[in-house]
Amino acid sequence: MTDLLPCVLVETAETADAAIIWLHGLGSDGHDFESIVPALKIRPDQKWRFVFPHAPQRPVTVNGGMVMRAWYDIYEMTLERKVDMLNIEESCQQISALIEAQIASGIDASRIILAGFSQGGVIAYQLALTTEHALAGVMALSTYLANKSDVPAAAGSHNGTTPFLIHHGSQDPVVAPSLALDAKKALTDQGFNVEYKTYEMPHSVCPEQIADISAWLHARLA
Repeated sequence: MTDLLPCVLVETAETADAAIIWLHGLGSDGHDFESIVPALKIRPDQKWRFVFPHAPQRPVTVNGGMVMRAWYDIYEMTLERKVDMLNIEESCQQISALIEAQIASGIDASRIILAGFSQGGVIAYQLALTTEHALAGVMALSTYLANKSDVPAAAGSHNGTTPFLIHHGSQDPVVAPSLALDAKKALTDQGFNVEYKTYEMPHSVCPEQIADISAWLHARLA
């Protein structure tokens, strides 16, 4: 078994009964969303574990081959991005190992949420659509589907009834808002449970969105 990815862990109790595995975007690291946790208004009786993994270091073609933390290589920064699907599958396996580790620690899959921003959201989508675990929810922030034509039917997916939350900035210059709409359509056309909302923001998060994420997490992990 390969070693688990290094992670930033934030625990709200000594023993967790729920986990949120949250994947950062290109060039960032596991600390990127760590500061959001206090703003989520987690009650003292809620035993949540936040797992913020660090993506591996790899050269990224669209950034001139510069080595940085990335879940996969991007070959072309076009609207319909050309990406390294082998990298994506490798990253999905690494995050699957983190899910298995949470299950081994005593947290049921139905109490695990998979979240991702930008590149991290691509991995969250891909893994949620292929994993054998029925998760508590999937949060896709400012992101896109790696292959919108390859979304399975919800009826045949372990996460066919799992809530998918899609958030996107209406002024996003990095991941076009149309890609979020494409993902929404691809998922809903196949019968998935999708909630979609946009915010007046660029490729980022905003206070109104954090409040909405808090409410959604509380509903999923009540």
